Amino acid sequence: MPAKDLHDKPFDDSTIAKLDIFEAYVEAWLPTFVMLKEPTICIFDFFSGTGYDKSKVAGSPIRILRVIKKFVDIISTKGTKVKIYFNEYKKDKFDALSKACAEYLSENSDVAGLIELDLKKDDFDKRFTEWLPEIKKHPCLVFLDQNGIKFLSNKYFHALEQTTKTDFLYFVSSSYFLRFGDSEEFKKHFSFDIEEAKKDPYSFIHRSLIKQLKNNLPVGSDLKLYPFSLKKGSNLHGIIFGAKSPRAVEKFLSIAWAKNGTNGEANFDIDNDHSPSKIQYPLFGEKKPTKIEVFQQKIEVKLKSANEVSNHDLFLYTLELGHPPKHAADHLRNLKKDKKVDYDGRSPKITFEALMDKNTSTVLIKWIKK
Repeated sequence: MPAKDLHDKPFDDSTIAKLDIFEAYVEAWLPTFVMLKEPTICIFDFFSGTGYDKSKVAGSPIRILRVIKKFVDIISTKGTKVKIYFNEYKKDKFDALSKACAEYLSENSDVAGLIELDLKKDDFDKRFTEWLPEIKKHPCLVFLDQNGIKFLSNKYFHALEQTTKTDFLYFVSSSYFLRFGDSEEFKKHFSFDIEEAKKDPYSFIHRSLIKQLKNNLPVGSDLKLYPFSLKKGSNLHGIIFGAKSPRAVEKFLSIAWAKNGTNGEANFDIDNDHSPSKIQYPLFGEKKPTKIEVFQQKIEVKLKSANEVSNHDLFLYTLELGHPPKHAADHLRNLKKDKKVDYDGRSPKITFEALMDKNTSTVLIKWIKK
Protein backbone atom coordinates (compact mmCIF):
# COMPACT_ATOMS: atom_id res chain seq x y z
CA MET A 1 0.00 0.00 0.00
CA PRO A 2 1.84 3.13 -1.19
CA ALA A 3 2.22 6.00 1.25
CA LYS A 4 1.00 9.38 0.15
CA ASP A 5 3.41 12.31 0.15
CA LEU A 6 1.89 14.99 2.36
CA HIS A 7 4.35 17.63 1.23
CA ASP A 8 4.02 17.56 -2.56
CA LYS A 9 1.23 20.16 -2.46
CA PRO A 10 -0.32 22.60 0.04
CA PHE A 11 -1.76 21.05 3.20
CA ASP A 12 -5.47 20.25 2.94
CA ASP A 13 -8.02 21.17 5.61
CA SER A 14 -7.78 17.84 7.46
CA THR A 15 -3.98 18.08 7.62
CA ILE A 16 -4.19 21.61 8.98
CA ALA A 17 -6.79 20.48 11.55
CA LYS A 18 -4.42 17.72 12.66
CA LEU A 19 -1.49 20.14 12.91
CA ASP A 20 -3.60 22.66 14.81
CA ILE A 21 -4.52 20.03 17.41
CA PHE A 22 -0.89 18.95 17.70
CA GLU A 23 0.33 22.53 18.11
CA ALA A 24 -2.34 23.26 20.72
CA TYR A 25 -1.28 20.19 22.66
CA VAL A 26 2.40 21.16 22.54
CA GLU A 27 1.35 24.57 23.90
CA ALA A 28 -0.53 22.91 26.76
CA TRP A 29 2.10 20.25 27.45
CA LEU A 30 5.33 22.25 27.47
CA PRO A 31 4.66 24.78 30.28
CA THR A 32 3.31 22.04 32.57
CA PHE A 33 6.71 20.40 32.90
CA VAL A 34 8.64 23.67 32.80
CA MET A 35 6.64 24.97 35.77
CA LEU A 36 7.37 21.69 37.59
CA LYS A 37 11.07 22.52 37.12
CA GLU A 38 11.83 19.30 35.29
CA PRO A 39 15.55 19.46 34.43
CA THR A 40 15.01 18.09 30.89
CA ILE A 41 11.99 17.65 28.62
CA CYS A 42 11.96 16.23 25.10
CA ILE A 43 9.82 16.46 21.97
CA PHE A 44 10.21 13.84 19.23
CA ASP A 45 8.88 14.23 15.68
CA PHE A 46 9.70 11.03 13.79
CA PHE A 47 8.25 12.01 10.41
CA SER A 48 9.10 15.69 10.33
CA GLY A 49 8.72 16.49 6.66
CA THR A 50 10.05 19.69 5.16
CA GLY A 51 9.13 22.23 7.83
CA TYR A 52 6.64 24.03 5.58
CA ASP A 53 4.24 23.04 2.82
CA LYS A 54 4.32 24.45 -0.70
CA SER A 55 2.42 27.54 0.47
CA LYS A 56 4.75 28.15 3.43
CA VAL A 57 2.19 26.90 5.95
CA ALA A 58 4.17 25.61 8.93
CA GLY A 59 4.41 21.88 9.50
CA SER A 60 4.96 20.20 12.86
CA PRO A 61 8.70 21.07 13.31
CA ILE A 62 8.23 24.81 12.87
CA ARG A 63 5.08 24.72 15.01
CA ILE A 64 7.10 23.12 17.81
CA LEU A 65 9.70 25.88 17.58
CA ARG A 66 6.96 28.53 17.53
CA VAL A 67 5.48 27.18 20.76
CA ILE A 68 8.88 27.25 22.44
CA LYS A 69 9.14 30.89 21.35
CA LYS A 70 5.99 31.66 23.36
CA PHE A 71 7.55 30.30 26.55
CA VAL A 72 11.10 31.58 26.24
CA ASP A 73 10.85 33.62 29.43
CA ILE A 74 9.60 30.87 31.74
CA ILE A 75 11.95 28.29 30.23
CA SER A 76 14.85 30.65 30.91
CA THR A 77 13.63 31.38 34.45
CA LYS A 78 13.04 27.75 35.43
CA GLY A 79 16.23 26.51 33.78
CA THR A 80 14.63 23.58 31.96
CA LYS A 81 16.64 22.03 29.13
CA VAL A 82 14.43 21.51 26.07
CA LYS A 83 15.66 18.82 23.70
CA ILE A 84 14.09 18.60 20.25
CA TYR A 85 14.45 15.55 18.00
CA PHE A 86 13.48 15.72 14.31
CA ASN A 87 13.80 12.83 11.88
CA GLU A 88 13.13 12.84 8.13
CA TYR A 89 14.22 9.91 6.00
CA LYS A 90 13.99 11.36 2.47
CA LYS A 91 17.08 13.37 1.56
CA ASP A 92 15.33 16.21 -0.29
CA LYS A 93 12.90 16.66 2.57
CA PHE A 94 15.66 16.42 5.16
CA ASP A 95 17.60 19.13 3.35
CA ALA A 96 14.51 21.36 3.25
CA LEU A 97 13.84 20.65 6.94
CA SER A 98 17.42 21.50 7.91
CA LYS A 99 17.21 24.76 6.00
CA ALA A 100 13.82 25.69 7.50
CA CYS A 101 15.03 25.03 11.05
CA ALA A 102 18.30 26.90 10.49
CA GLU A 103 16.47 29.93 9.12
CA TYR A 104 13.95 29.96 11.96
CA LEU A 105 16.62 29.66 14.65
CA SER A 106 18.76 32.31 12.95
CA GLU A 107 15.82 34.71 13.13
CA ASN A 108 14.94 33.64 16.69
CA SER A 109 18.21 33.47 18.58
CA ASP A 110 16.35 33.36 21.91
CA VAL A 111 14.87 29.99 20.92
CA ALA A 112 18.20 28.76 19.54
CA GLY A 113 19.86 29.54 22.85
CA LEU A 114 17.39 27.46 24.84
CA ILE A 115 17.07 24.25 22.88
CA GLU A 116 19.23 21.32 21.95
CA LEU A 117 18.24 20.28 18.42
CA ASP A 118 19.00 16.82 17.03
CA LEU A 119 18.29 16.40 13.31
CA LYS A 120 18.50 12.92 11.81
CA LYS A 121 17.90 11.30 8.41
CA ASP A 122 17.19 7.67 9.25
CA ASP A 123 14.54 5.05 8.70
CA PHE A 124 12.00 4.94 11.48
CA ASP A 125 13.02 1.65 13.07
CA LYS A 126 16.64 2.69 13.53
CA ARG A 127 15.72 6.11 14.84
CA PHE A 128 13.04 4.80 17.24
CA THR A 129 15.42 2.17 18.62
CA GLU A 130 18.21 4.66 19.20
CA TRP A 131 15.99 7.37 20.68
CA LEU A 132 13.90 5.06 22.88
CA PRO A 133 16.28 5.17 25.89
CA GLU A 134 15.96 8.96 25.88
CA ILE A 135 12.18 8.69 25.67
CA LYS A 136 12.18 6.42 28.72
CA LYS A 137 14.39 8.79 30.69
CA HIS A 138 12.57 12.15 30.55
CA PRO A 139 9.08 13.65 30.26
CA CYS A 140 8.46 13.37 26.51
CA LEU A 141 5.97 14.24 23.81
CA VAL A 142 6.15 11.94 20.78
CA PHE A 143 4.56 12.73 17.42
CA LEU A 144 4.29 10.04 14.74
CA ASP A 145 2.73 11.50 11.62
CA GLN A 146 2.87 8.74 9.03
CA ASN A 147 0.62 7.22 6.38
CA GLY A 148 1.25 3.50 6.71
CA ILE A 149 0.31 1.11 9.51
CA LYS A 150 3.50 -0.79 10.34
CA PHE A 151 4.54 1.90 12.81
CA LEU A 152 1.46 1.03 14.88
CA SER A 153 2.75 -2.50 15.45
CA ASN A 154 3.22 -3.87 18.96
CA LYS A 155 6.98 -3.37 18.75
CA TYR A 156 6.57 0.41 18.86
CA PHE A 157 3.17 0.79 20.46
CA HIS A 158 4.00 -1.36 23.48
CA ALA A 159 7.39 0.32 23.85
CA LEU A 160 5.60 3.65 24.27
CA GLU A 161 3.07 2.04 26.63
CA GLN A 162 5.90 0.99 28.92
CA THR A 163 7.16 4.53 29.41
CA THR A 164 6.00 6.52 32.44
CA LYS A 165 6.03 10.18 31.38
CA THR A 166 5.39 10.01 27.65
CA ASP A 167 2.39 11.46 25.86
CA PHE A 168 2.03 10.60 22.18
CA LEU A 169 -0.01 11.50 19.15
CA TYR A 170 -0.15 9.01 16.29
CA PHE A 171 -1.65 10.02 12.97
CA VAL A 172 -3.04 7.07 11.00
CA SER A 173 -4.97 6.58 7.79
CA SER A 174 -7.92 4.79 9.38
CA SER A 175 -9.48 3.90 6.01
CA TYR A 176 -6.51 1.60 5.31
CA PHE A 177 -7.73 -0.76 8.01
CA LEU A 178 -10.89 -1.62 6.10
CA ARG A 179 -9.22 -1.58 2.69
CA PHE A 180 -6.11 -3.62 3.46
CA GLY A 181 -6.76 -5.29 6.84
CA ASP A 182 -7.05 -8.76 5.30
CA SER A 183 -3.72 -8.56 3.46
CA GLU A 184 -0.76 -10.56 4.73
CA GLU A 185 1.45 -7.47 4.66
CA PHE A 186 -1.01 -5.68 6.92
CA LYS A 187 -1.41 -8.60 9.33
CA LYS A 188 2.36 -8.75 9.85
CA HIS A 189 2.15 -5.42 11.63
CA PHE A 190 -1.34 -5.22 13.09
CA SER A 191 -4.13 -7.72 13.64
CA PHE A 192 -7.34 -5.86 12.86
CA ASP A 193 -10.76 -7.47 13.15
CA ILE A 194 -12.50 -6.17 10.04
CA GLU A 195 -15.77 -7.98 10.71
CA GLU A 196 -15.97 -6.38 14.14
CA ALA A 197 -15.33 -2.94 12.63
CA LYS A 198 -18.02 -3.47 9.97
CA LYS A 199 -20.69 -3.80 12.66
CA ASP A 200 -20.61 0.00 12.98
CA PRO A 201 -20.98 2.70 10.33
CA TYR A 202 -17.90 3.47 8.25
CA SER A 203 -17.60 6.87 9.95
CA PHE A 204 -16.78 5.02 13.20
CA ILE A 205 -13.72 3.22 11.81
CA HIS A 206 -11.32 5.32 13.91
CA ARG A 207 -13.33 4.55 17.04
CA SER A 208 -13.10 0.85 16.20
CA LEU A 209 -9.33 1.12 15.82
CA ILE A 210 -9.02 2.75 19.24
CA LYS A 211 -11.22 0.06 20.79
CA GLN A 212 -9.07 -2.71 19.31
CA LEU A 213 -5.87 -0.99 20.40
CA LYS A 214 -7.22 -0.78 23.94
CA ASN A 215 -7.99 -4.49 23.88
CA ASN A 216 -4.40 -5.10 22.83
CA LEU A 217 -2.89 -3.28 25.81
CA PRO A 218 -1.17 -5.28 28.56
CA VAL A 219 -3.45 -6.24 31.45
CA GLY A 220 -3.48 -3.51 34.07
CA SER A 221 -2.06 -0.84 31.76
CA ASP A 222 -2.66 2.77 32.86
CA LEU A 223 -2.42 4.05 29.29
CA LYS A 224 -5.52 5.93 28.12
CA LEU A 225 -6.29 6.23 24.40
CA TYR A 226 -8.56 8.75 22.69
CA PRO A 227 -9.49 9.31 19.03
CA PHE A 228 -9.97 12.36 16.89
CA SER A 229 -11.30 11.45 13.44
CA LEU A 230 -10.51 13.54 10.36
CA LYS A 231 -12.54 13.32 7.17
CA LYS A 232 -11.13 14.08 3.76
CA GLY A 233 -13.52 13.31 0.94
CA SER A 234 -14.50 9.67 1.30
CA ASN A 235 -11.42 8.81 3.34
CA LEU A 236 -11.10 8.84 7.10
CA HIS A 237 -7.89 9.53 8.99
CA GLY A 238 -7.36 10.12 12.64
CA ILE A 239 -5.27 11.08 15.61
CA ILE A 240 -4.62 8.57 18.37
CA PHE A 241 -3.75 10.34 21.59
CA GLY A 242 -2.16 8.33 24.36
CA ALA A 243 -1.13 9.27 27.90
CA LYS A 244 -1.08 7.85 31.42
CA SER A 245 -1.52 11.12 33.30
CA PRO A 246 -5.08 12.33 33.99
CA ARG A 247 -3.78 15.88 33.57
CA ALA A 248 -2.56 15.07 30.05
CA VAL A 249 -5.90 13.48 29.17
CA GLU A 250 -7.75 16.51 30.51
CA LYS A 251 -5.67 18.84 28.34
CA PHE A 252 -6.18 16.80 25.18
CA LEU A 253 -9.93 16.45 25.67
CA SER A 254 -10.26 20.19 26.29
CA ILE A 255 -8.44 20.85 23.00
CA ALA A 256 -10.51 18.28 21.10
CA TRP A 257 -13.81 19.69 22.36
CA ALA A 258 -12.66 23.22 21.57
CA LYS A 259 -12.07 22.00 18.01
CA ASN A 260 -15.57 20.53 17.79
CA GLY A 261 -18.05 21.46 20.51
CA THR A 262 -20.62 18.94 19.23
CA ASN A 263 -18.70 15.70 19.69
CA GLY A 264 -15.09 16.47 20.64
CA GLU A 265 -13.73 13.63 18.53
CA ALA A 266 -13.98 14.53 14.84
CA ASN A 267 -13.81 17.42 12.39
CA PHE A 268 -17.26 16.40 11.15
CA ASP A 269 -20.64 15.42 12.63
CA ILE A 270 -19.64 11.83 13.35
CA ASP A 271 -22.83 10.95 15.29
CA ASN A 272 -25.21 12.90 13.03
CA ASP A 273 -26.21 15.00 16.04
CA HIS A 274 -27.44 17.72 13.70
CA SER A 275 -29.51 15.36 11.59
CA PRO A 276 -33.19 14.55 12.22
CA SER A 277 -33.88 11.01 13.38
CA LYS A 278 -37.02 8.88 13.33
CA ILE A 279 -35.79 6.87 16.31
CA GLN A 280 -37.54 7.70 19.57
CA TYR A 281 -35.48 8.21 22.71
CA PRO A 282 -37.68 7.92 25.82
CA LEU A 283 -35.25 9.80 28.06
CA PHE A 284 -35.17 12.78 25.71
CA GLY A 285 -38.61 12.73 24.11
CA GLU A 286 -38.43 12.23 20.35
CA LYS A 287 -35.31 14.35 19.93
CA LYS A 288 -32.10 12.49 19.17
CA PRO A 289 -29.79 13.13 22.14
CA THR A 290 -26.49 14.83 21.53
CA LYS A 291 -23.26 13.35 22.81
CA ILE A 292 -23.24 15.88 25.66
CA GLU A 293 -26.82 14.99 26.63
CA VAL A 294 -25.94 11.28 26.70
CA PHE A 295 -22.95 12.11 28.89
CA GLN A 296 -25.14 14.12 31.28
CA GLN A 297 -27.55 11.21 31.56
CA LYS A 298 -24.67 8.85 32.41
CA ILE A 299 -23.52 11.19 35.17
CA GLU A 300 -27.04 11.21 36.62
CA VAL A 301 -27.32 7.42 36.44
CA LYS A 302 -24.02 7.06 38.27
CA LEU A 303 -25.18 9.42 41.01
CA LYS A 304 -28.57 7.78 41.36
CA SER A 305 -27.13 4.27 41.62
CA ALA A 306 -24.52 5.24 44.23
CA ASN A 307 -26.46 8.01 46.03
CA GLU A 308 -23.12 9.69 46.77
CA VAL A 309 -20.00 10.04 44.61
CA SER A 310 -16.79 11.95 45.27
CA ASN A 311 -15.58 14.68 42.95
CA HIS A 312 -12.41 12.66 42.40
CA ASP A 313 -14.35 9.67 41.09
CA LEU A 314 -16.49 11.89 38.89
CA PHE A 315 -13.39 13.58 37.47
CA LEU A 316 -11.92 10.24 36.38
CA TYR A 317 -15.31 8.97 35.16
CA THR A 318 -15.69 12.09 33.02
CA LEU A 319 -12.31 11.50 31.36
CA GLU A 320 -13.21 7.85 30.83
CA LEU A 321 -16.28 8.96 28.90
CA GLY A 322 -14.16 11.25 26.71
CA HIS A 323 -15.36 14.59 28.09
CA PRO A 324 -13.50 17.54 29.63
CA PRO A 325 -14.17 18.06 33.36
CA LYS A 326 -15.99 21.31 32.61
CA HIS A 327 -18.89 19.31 31.13
CA ALA A 328 -19.39 17.50 34.43
CA ALA A 329 -18.92 20.59 36.60
CA ASP A 330 -21.42 22.62 34.55
CA HIS A 331 -24.02 19.87 34.68
CA LEU A 332 -23.59 19.35 38.44
CA ARG A 333 -24.13 23.06 39.05
CA ASN A 334 -27.37 22.88 37.08
CA LEU A 335 -28.47 19.76 38.97
CA LYS A 336 -27.80 21.51 42.26
CA LYS A 337 -29.77 24.54 41.10
CA ASP A 338 -32.66 22.20 40.23
CA LYS A 339 -32.36 20.57 43.69
CA LYS A 340 -31.49 17.16 42.27
CA VAL A 341 -28.03 16.97 43.86
CA ASP A 342 -26.31 18.61 46.77
CA TYR A 343 -22.70 19.26 47.73
CA ASP A 344 -20.86 21.67 50.00
CA GLY A 345 -19.59 24.91 48.54
CA ARG A 346 -20.21 26.67 45.25
CA SER A 347 -18.08 24.38 43.11
CA PRO A 348 -18.09 20.57 42.77
CA LYS A 349 -14.31 20.79 42.14
CA ILE A 350 -14.15 18.45 39.18
CA THR A 351 -10.50 19.32 38.57
CA PHE A 352 -7.10 17.69 38.37
CA GLU A 353 -5.88 19.90 41.22
CA ALA A 354 -8.59 18.52 43.49
CA LEU A 355 -7.70 14.98 42.45
CA MET A 356 -4.11 15.58 43.56
CA ASP A 357 -5.16 17.13 46.89
CA LYS A 358 -7.69 14.64 48.20
CA ASN A 359 -7.18 15.53 51.86
CA THR A 360 -8.48 19.09 51.55
CA SER A 361 -10.37 19.09 48.27
CA THR A 362 -12.78 16.16 48.57
CA VAL A 363 -16.36 17.05 47.69
CA LEU A 364 -19.16 14.53 48.06
CA ILE A 365 -21.94 14.93 45.49
CA LYS A 366 -25.21 13.48 46.78
CA TRP A 367 -28.31 12.59 44.73
CA ILE A 368 -31.28 13.99 46.66
CA LYS A 369 -34.17 14.00 44.16
CA LYS A 370 -36.78 11.42 45.13
